[in-house]
Amino acid sequence: MAPLCAVFRRYLKSLNLKYTPERADILNAIIELDSVFEVEQLLEEVRRRGYRVSKATVYRTIKLLQDAGIITQTLFDARQAHYQLIYGQAPRDHLVCMKTGRNVEFTDEALRDISRRICQEHGWELVGHRFQIYALSPEGRRQIEAGDG
Repeated sequence: MAPLCAVFRRYLKSLNLKYTPERADILNAIIELDSVFEVEQLLEEVRRRGYRVSKATVYRTIKLLQDAGIITQTLFDARQAHYQLIYGQAPRDHLVCMKTGRNVEFTDEALRDISRRICQEHGWELVGHRFQIYALSPEGRRQIEAGDG
């Protein structure tokens, strides 16, 4: 599998765009975060490393990375969009508490098998999948029972 920077470079070249140092810094920060992230968190991480990147550049780069199939938007709550690296990664599935926003990452081979079977039945090639279960965690249930929601 090609390195992510090469994949991103090829995608940008297909759009007649340049692989700038700022875009490289953003991609590197995402790779090193290796978890679900928010744009603000990514911006802080890039700046913490001493790179000067505007919020607009981060948002534009996020969109390009999504369009290139390198990251995907993963909504865990209604307040803020979250993203995660997907290119070359094993599927990351999540349990999401609707009260607290807490999420638990898990993997399940049965889900992978179902994804493969469905793609095969339709003649598609599986590239990845995303599965999220929205539920109430024990903490969320306690908050509701205590009258906090």
